[in-house]
Amino acid sequence: MTWRKRLFDLFFASLLIAVLGPVLLLLMGWLLWKEGRPLFYAGERMKGVDQPFRLWKLRTMTVVDTDTGVSGGDKSARITRTGAWLRGKRLDEFPQLWNILKGDISFVGPRPPLRQYVEANPALYAEVLKSRPGVTGLASITYHKHEAALLARCKSAEETHAVYSRLCVPMKARLDLIYQRHQSMCFDFDIVFQTIGNIFRRG
Repeated sequence: MTWRKRLFDLFFASLLIAVLGPVLLLLMGWLLWKEGRPLFYAGERMKGVDQPFRLWKLRTMTVVDTDTGVSGGDKSARITRTGAWLRGKRLDEFPQLWNILKGDISFVGPRPPLRQYVEANPALYAEVLKSRPGVTGLASITYHKHEAALLARCKSAEETHAVYSRLCVPMKARLDLIYQRHQSMCFDFDIVFQTIGNIFRRG
């Protein structure tokens, strides 16, 4: 990560925390009232082939003892009504501003993968994760809807894993490597604005 990109992350993460902090507190109060505790979900993700970290989100699903793999149709029944609204607006990702301040992720980059997919594809992710993972990225704005449609049809954890491994991992990696070859601050701004536009169009 260049010093310009890191400075951009620190400045805008701090600004958003200062400006939107009261909104986050209201969301937390609303979530506590509607769904109870816990308020946060902290899942392991990878920022390098051998570098795990905890990615923070507002909780959008009912709690179970074991929860592994990506979310497909097999998990849709666990998404709460409040959680579905938060996901639709991407408000569940507010706490990732803390991950940005810590340097775990950037605003723009490949979405941080789960350990099981990194361990299954170490050479691929060694290339992808040369870019700092991000809250949004080229794959997020161009492939997210198609990925969601593919996974929504999956009826079991095994089917979700198979579809994600066979179709989603290589396609997202291809897009992430395109971003890596063309990364610039202008490109990052464009991706951020496209992400914001997508959220409003979904709304």
